[in-house]
Amino acid sequence: MTTFTPTTAAEVLDAVRWAAAEEQPLEIVGRGTKRGIGRPAQTKHAVDLSGLTGVTLYEPEELVLSARAGTPLAEIEALLAGRGQELAFEPMDYAPLLTGKTSSDGKSGTVGGALAANLSGPRRLKAGAARDHILGVHAVSGRGEAFKAGGRVVKNVTGYDLSKAMAGSWGTLAVVTDLTFKVLPRAETETTVALRRLDDEKAVAAMAAAMGSSAEVSAAAHLPELVAARVAGGTLGSDPATLLRVDGFGPSVAYRVAMLSDLFGGHVETIDTERSRALWVGVRDVAPFADGTDRPVWRISLAPSEGWKLVAALRMQLAVDAFYDWQGGLVWLRLEDDPEAELVRRLVRGLGSGHATLVRASAPVRAAIPVFEPQHGALGALSARLKSEFDPRGILNPGRMATV
Repeated sequence: MTTFTPTTAAEVLDAVRWAAAEEQPLEIVGRGTKRGIGRPAQTKHAVDLSGLTGVTLYEPEELVLSARAGTPLAEIEALLAGRGQELAFEPMDYAPLLTGKTSSDGKSGTVGGALAANLSGPRRLKAGAARDHILGVHAVSGRGEAFKAGGRVVKNVTGYDLSKAMAGSWGTLAVVTDLTFKVLPRAETETTVALRRLDDEKAVAAMAAAMGSSAEVSAAAHLPELVAARVAGGTLGSDPATLLRVDGFGPSVAYRVAMLSDLFGGHVETIDTERSRALWVGVRDVAPFADGTDRPVWRISLAPSEGWKLVAALRMQLAVDAFYDWQGGLVWLRLEDDPEAELVRRLVRGLGSGHATLVRASAPVRAAIPVFEPQHGALGALSARLKSEFDPRGILNPGRMATV
């Protein structure tokens, strides 16, 4: 197996041109923190982007940052924090769930991986995901052609933005070499309001009430019994916890926390800034299921009012661990050895539009079943046309998202 380790965009172009000419499939990888998502690689060669690093532009006053694709997210987040700024889409770190290691162990994902996986976190309800913050990219298509899309200004609207097409493509369309993101000021402070001992249905109703209020809640999650004890060092205890985050300037946060307390009749707990931030990192990075095993973990997105119904239906047939983010619309499930793909997807379809991704499982399991939600009809045809345009020979991460 040949592994190319480019340190410049020109070297990436050379590697892909060779692969295209020889029709040799390539695995595209950064620091490997998300390598376990998707079907196992079906390649003999790889392009390792972990040496393609460095912030190339940072203009805090213009809220713009550019970096090479292999730059660790932890490095970028530290740079932004030093200027009171952040990536507002709050990208999750898959390393704890998939590798058992955190960014402090040197296993942080990369900025290129954040776009490829279209990462987001608890703030997605308000701020969207990586695709909503990308301004521009430089990349190399599977044809062996370099291209760029977008620009370095927030108001760039020069037609269809190909940079957004890279979001969620998992390296199957092009090898992104450089990215430009918009950044935003970081909240001065935050407080989490916690409601305790609600069952899943009542918790979803409470989250909906909070999100529908004028308290400007930036994140809403529910941790059922026992799951709550697996975040923030167990400081929440094991009782169910329904969590509502309020952030911004100090006086505004205090006013809005009081508003939520009134909304729920004063039956709330408050969690201060330091503990709150640690708590939401745990929710973001799926800490309750970061157990060092390869027991199947599903990431399921559907209407916020339907998530608890899915879990209730599954619990009639299986032993299921679950918790909820995005006001109940993002459900994280942990099963035992069998991922029960057919059952999970049948129940999701029965609740309307939604999709299920098998985020963690052993390599033989991932090779045997569709890991990503199968695409049919117009959406499947569109995906096929994009693949044909960007990578007609199918050399980039073949089979990762679907059988080929």
